[in-house]
Amino acid sequence: MIPETDHLPHSRDYVFSPAIRVFHWLRALAIIILVITGFYIAWPFMMPYGGSDNLQQGWFRFAHLIFGFVLCGITLARFYLYFFSKSDVERRSWQDVMNINSWITQLKSYVWMGKLHKKGVYGPLQYMTYLATTGVIVVMCVTGIALHANVYHDGFAELMMPFAEWVIVCFGGLAPVREIHHFLTWVFVIFFFVHVYMAIWSGIRFRHNSVDSIISGYDYHPIKNKKDH
Repeated sequence: MIPETDHLPHSRDYVFSPAIRVFHWLRALAIIILVITGFYIAWPFMMPYGGSDNLQQGWFRFAHLIFGFVLCGITLARFYLYFFSKSDVERRSWQDVMNINSWITQLKSYVWMGKLHKKGVYGPLQYMTYLATTGVIVVMCVTGIALHANVYHDGFAELMMPFAEWVIVCFGGLAPVREIHHFLTWVFVIFFFVHVYMAIWSGIRFRHNSVDSIISGYDYHPIKNKKDH
């Protein structure tokens, strides 16, 4: 059966700004590299190419360090964009989070019962998932800075040492900081596969430009439902 929305004219709506799109892909790249290098740092299973003089572990640590700071910078930038960007497409999603009917509608739509309607760009479950993932990113950045300050003792690491000492006390020692930093990596691994699957699935299920919108910035909606977006 062809959905009735396929017979309706669609509007091409601007959703994501260039900044949000660029930060999305930079953050995705940073997380992928951080996961790969992080697991290798925890378990350096490969023999150094060219013998022991090859600083293979050092290069993995260098990449982990650089993209760790990239993730920290993007996280700060995304906080700023969320609260102060001219576009309120992300902030409007909070209206759905606070509306019990929006939760019921989204959960029903995920089991093929009805359609998805939302005020902002994210449904309530999607919004809360992203919010929780952002919280994990913040913890990863905080624990990562603490670990960095305890390995390197000059420059930025020296500047952040008082903060690192406070973090270590809050987490009960340096070992728990490292364990939390390591185990939370699995949140990124799980989130990656679920996120990709749901982005593709929702585009097919709800007949909109789910994946391409984070590339082009535009999404397509049936004109009669435009007011719901």
